[in-house]
Amino acid sequence: MFKSSWLQTVHSGRQRFAAGIDVGSQNVRLVVVSQRSRARGALYLEYLRTVPLHAGAMAGTEIADRQAVARALRDAFVGLPRACATHALRCAMAVPASATLTTTVPLARLPAQSRCGEDGGPALAELEPAVMGEAERIAGLERHALAVDWFVDETPAPVRTVKIAATARQHLEARMECAATAGISLTAVDGEPHAALRAMRYAACRELDQHEPYAALWIGTDGVYGWRIVDDSIAGEMRYPAPEHADLADALRDLVHGPVLDCALVSGEIDLLEGVGFSLADIADVLGCTVLPFECAALGGLVRPLCDELLHEPAGAVAFGLALRGVLE
Repeated sequence: MFKSSWLQTVHSGRQRFAAGIDVGSQNVRLVVVSQRSRARGALYLEYLRTVPLHAGAMAGTEIADRQAVARALRDAFVGLPRACATHALRCAMAVPASATLTTTVPLARLPAQSRCGEDGGPALAELEPAVMGEAERIAGLERHALAVDWFVDETPAPVRTVKIAATARQHLEARMECAATAGISLTAVDGEPHAALRAMRYAACRELDQHEPYAALWIGTDGVYGWRIVDDSIAGEMRYPAPEHADLADALRDLVHGPVLDCALVSGEIDLLEGVGFSLADIADVLGCTVLPFECAALGGLVRPLCDELLHEPAGAVAFGLALRGVLE
């Protein structure tokens, strides 16, 4: 989820292949990409596949039928091209947004901070007990029941902070078990919104003018997440539903405070907007800018003809963002 994920491993090689796996409420989405060199070479879309899940396989954020999800994962990978299957394939899977809690804590609030060097230094390990205490506080679970990821934010700011993400260990273990049953070894687990944001920021680098301020929106089963990006940095963010917002329009208006936006990138399950009486045109009206739905097809070369609907679906952002992580990190 963050820079030092405890599931992350490093693979060497000039050609890197990575897969992003998004287990949704109704289907499994798989995106496989490759990059020709470590020096940020061209990105290629190697394979995309959508496999439906039968009713009852998922119960909200919980995997209710692990065997059914494992079968869907096997089916998703069954057509994997030989070129991908014969290379080391970094596989990442998403954890639902509602199952992940995040917080930002001033470094000075953590007891061990006085023993850290100016650059974070080896003494960062001494921060872990305090970080785990914060994770317990936001999650309401004891640390043995949590999977926690954290890092000291090095972004220039008056106050140094620590970013913490926590999820119930059962969510990770269920996904890892399903993947293992399907013969898949996971190298990373990420949160859905973070993966989608990574995909949209990559799309913005390719499709928008440099330094152009824009909004990035991700629509999931538990709500809408939004970010305002200025000079490639997150200048604001929002989530709906939330107690501070009367409706989605109110949340979007809160997001646009600052420089005038030139564009908004929208990803996720756009059809869910109908449930709150909204549309892409409404988003454009509230934000006062052009709205561009996310598409994998515009972000990489095609090694071979691909016909899966995921190629043009905004819902492909999470799987693409997960795969992107594998080749860029």
